[in-house]
Amino acid sequence: MNSPRLSSIPHKSRYILHIDGDAFFASVEQAKNHKLKGKPVITGLERGIAAAFSYEAKAKGVTRGMRIGEIKKVCPEAILLDSDYEMYCIFARRMYNIVRRYTPHVEEYSIDECFADITDVTLPHGMTHAEYAFNIKKDLEMKLGITFGVGLAPNKVLAKVASKHKKPAGFTVIKKEDIVSFIKQLPIHKVWGIGGAMSMYLRQRGIETAYDFAIKDDAWMRVNQIAKPYKEIWLEFQGYFVKELSTAASPASDIGSIMKSRTFTPATSDRQFIFSQLSKNIEMACEKARFHGVSSRAITFYLKTSEFRYRSVEINLPLATSSPNELLKVVRQYFDQVYNARTLYRTSGITLRSLIEEEAVTRDLFGQSEIAESSDKVFSVVDDLNKTFGSHTVFLGSSMSALQKSDYESKHVGFRERRINIPFVGIALCM
Repeated sequence: MNSPRLSSIPHKSRYILHIDGDAFFASVEQAKNHKLKGKPVITGLERGIAAAFSYEAKAKGVTRGMRIGEIKKVCPEAILLDSDYEMYCIFARRMYNIVRRYTPHVEEYSIDECFADITDVTLPHGMTHAEYAFNIKKDLEMKLGITFGVGLAPNKVLAKVASKHKKPAGFTVIKKEDIVSFIKQLPIHKVWGIGGAMSMYLRQRGIETAYDFAIKDDAWMRVNQIAKPYKEIWLEFQGYFVKELSTAASPASDIGSIMKSRTFTPATSDRQFIFSQLSKNIEMACEKARFHGVSSRAITFYLKTSEFRYRSVEINLPLATSSPNELLKVVRQYFDQVYNARTLYRTSGITLRSLIEEEAVTRDLFGQSEIAESSDKVFSVVDDLNKTFGSHTVFLGSSMSALQKSDYESKHVGFRERRINIPFVGIALCM
């Protein structure tokens, strides 16, 4: 029995979204640092190649895998950055969580994209599914500071086609009656789920476009031994909903932690200096947590000796926080469990674990949460100052020794020290 043609599909309409971050890794870097907006940003410096890049870099001729030397030739103004996969994963997790506020049916497809089923959501009065989907797109872009290509269609394959239709920042709806116009010009090798070998196999049989494939009948599929995954794509191009969403949260995408470490040379046993290095790591980790709107419910800090041996302590926190001041109070209590005055150390590190979004932080009954919240607000102001006047313009006094021997030797020659009357904060450096 032949399948119905595209013009006669008797089935319940479904509303499937595909949400795809535009130039995701580079866009995250631009969201983190507004000074990078509109500039050719390229990640992958640690590998010596272009791992990902912004649309501005693409317009200059940068391609994936291009080596640093070649990048500088085609785009001398390129801004080359190390990849920060930890941060990209945090953005991905926030993306999934935002979409789940609109529907529980979310598939975490990859670090920069997801599917969502909004078929059965209760729509606000007078709102269409397309308007509801567009609200999700606006919310994502407002909260994350990056743009998304969003497609709405009767199934996953067509939603993927729709999200790619207008890049960047596109929003496309494919209705049943629009399917043919969208797939007629879509080359078969660009279809999601059809790899190079299969596209070659189909092209040898006269299939050049997705439409050519969609209009084949059951008999052709059997004669040409089309396997089940490709038959599902064939059916979805006809408008059927076949490929179910896998809505279980992906453990791989939810890292649940932020880590900062720093190696210093020469190795030292100077307690004040080592603690200062750890303090700096804590400040940087907390700054990243605040940027992403998350707080930590547990931490692990460690010291590594000159013989590459580790000593660490894991601590569950009484209250979730992103305040370095609060974390340093705890770390001071346990520091001597990892430090030995007769040992040379070369690295310190901190991991913020069990991250939760700030609005999910539970408040206590004894006022400690209010104190921690006040500290968090102070450091939000510190973040704004450092964004405006440069990294580490304002920092904790406990980080002073680490900064004297690193950033400020090379970046702020001739700085002067001035104590300022801000609670929780020790020293500001002024030029």
